[in-house]
Amino acid sequence: MKIYTKTGDNGETSLVGGVRISKSDIRLEAYGTIDELNSFLGLLRSKSALEKDFLLKIQQNLFVVGGCLATDQKCTELKKSFVISEEAICEIEAKIDEMQKNLSPLKHFVIPGENELSSLSHICRTVTRRAERQICCMEKEVDIDKNLKIYINRLSDFFFVYSRILSE
Repeated sequence: MKIYTKTGDNGETSLVGGVRISKSDIRLEAYGTIDELNSFLGLLRSKSALEKDFLLKIQQNLFVVGGCLATDQKCTELKKSFVISEEAICEIEAKIDEMQKNLSPLKHFVIPGENELSSLSHICRTVTRRAERQICCMEKEVDIDKNLKIYINRLSDFFFVYSRILSE
């Protein structure tokens, strides 16, 4: 199998189910940003000794998010494997709470740059926020699952707290 198909040479790509869209479509921006986040998260996970298993779980959940965003549900039924569960939200909230127990209260704004790992976590946080904004724009045109939006919102909180853990 060749890696190139030539089907995207004119600026279009296929969604899950085969619907063709422009590569400038907000849907592609949204799931492309999730892919970018997953790559940065992979770099963070490769360098950090803390919470490696949890970071991998987040990466797996980002594939779920990407699959959901890449499915045109008007034409294609959403696969159950592309749905963020309430359990995933509870897990990330529990992890945030667990990590925060060991942190001192914030008394000032956090300026990224304490160290490389903390800065990578801040990059993940800001890419997550960009994805969230794009998902909100996408929601003007298509329905977005509530749990997906909640998960992405919590994920940026996770990266903020994780960056603080990595700074200490």
